[in-house]
Amino acid sequence: MSAMLTSMVCSGCGYTAPAGSARPFRCPNANGKADHVLRRTIDLERRHDELRAAFIDGEPDPFIRYRRLMHTWNAAIERGMTDAEYIDLVRRFERNVASVDGRWFSVTPFGRQPALAAASGLDAVLMVKDETANVSGSHKARHFMGLMLWLLAMEHSDPELARIPLAIASCGNAALAAAVVARAAGRPLDVFVPVDASTAVVAKLQELGARVTHCPRKPHEAGDPSYLRFREAVAAGELPFTCQGNENGLVIEGCQTLGYEIASQLIAAEGKLDRIFVQVGGGALASAVIAALEDAVKLGLLPRLPRIHAVQTASAFPLRRAWDHVVARISGDASPSEAALAAVGFPGRACEPAEDYQAMDEIASRIEPGEAEAAMRFAVAHRAQFMWPWETVPESIAHGILDDETYDWAAVVRGMLLSGGYPIVVSEEQLTRANTMAVESTGIAVDHTGSSGFAGLLELQGAGLIESDESIGVLFTGRKR
Repeated sequence: MSAMLTSMVCSGCGYTAPAGSARPFRCPNANGKADHVLRRTIDLERRHDELRAAFIDGEPDPFIRYRRLMHTWNAAIERGMTDAEYIDLVRRFERNVASVDGRWFSVTPFGRQPALAAASGLDAVLMVKDETANVSGSHKARHFMGLMLWLLAMEHSDPELARIPLAIASCGNAALAAAVVARAAGRPLDVFVPVDASTAVVAKLQELGARVTHCPRKPHEAGDPSYLRFREAVAAGELPFTCQGNENGLVIEGCQTLGYEIASQLIAAEGKLDRIFVQVGGGALASAVIAALEDAVKLGLLPRLPRIHAVQTASAFPLRRAWDHVVARISGDASPSEAALAAVGFPGRACEPAEDYQAMDEIASRIEPGEAEAAMRFAVAHRAQFMWPWETVPESIAHGILDDETYDWAAVVRGMLLSGGYPIVVSEEQLTRANTMAVESTGIAVDHTGSSGFAGLLELQGAGLIESDESIGVLFTGRKR
């Protein structure tokens, strides 16, 4: 039997990447019909006690502390690398990261924010995971650190990996994080950005050595033009160095360290987590946090999955639309009409009134796990019925969650259904209010995208759906620049 605990398996067709593959990035069966996404699976029972121990380890570097849960470590050990050699690889690369960005990866704070709770009139316990002081100023670098460790560990078996240019579509924190990590590794990086990309961000990307390409929208072209040009670059041979799990499944596990840290910090504080609000653009962050918390539950470290609430802006909410269609299918309407969708709160307006969330809360509490899994199997096999590009060009002060599609939508919708959670759509006014409150009450210089999960909490609080005995988690994911 192989010693490996992990594998990369497609959630759409069941394809399993060969154990010896150095490029288990994208399912080879991807055809645009089903939702083909390679995801790391792990046998948590085979070394149960050893894996549990990582959550109470005092190691401050998450990529060392949680290494045994990662496909990268398991694959490297299978190929003959020793644990000591892997740790040395991580520490050496961390020094490179620090030489570029002035800091390296370490566990970030997750704790109570009573002043913020008081300012918002919240009786419940409010905890904030602060990623604003992480590498490059956001959580995004976790994704790229995980992927770069894979590339570095696999170079010996596939030397070409060291020579292929990297590619990403982004004009914000993801691009900056990718540029920092690529610069630390000495790798060329192509960044595809929209024509209205921030000049300051573009200048910083170029300072970090990235090659920036502006991507105007072409007539009659559906979807984000930056993403489409990125796809063309990957088709031409570049490596997908991106936060979209459908393009590179390995990019998710780096950010699972964030969810593992939350579980560890809850254990250390003897705390609980009833709900967590996660801002969603492409969905990689939410997908990673859900996967990590599910691991903690399966290992017996958390009693249950907290209710997951994915938060999007009223300017573009493809994930909310997908959730509505899945829930309509669970209710028995396989081809939901506008009236049927309205019955489950389909957002026909810019933002939903409080009574819609009350209905959604009741619906979510009635969904059985078997119903959710069956509906998701159908949804994954018929992607176009549930997820497609937003029809208009979105604009928001929370520009980091304006993806035309939620690329990791299926994992996030499934996580919400199984946890009793549901998506939240917030207005520009709520995003502004939440950010002002967050900065003034905590002193954390979080940007509007980074505090948009908190805006989702304010939305549910306004609907009267937060109980005083609950413990709530939100993520502050990006530094105000």
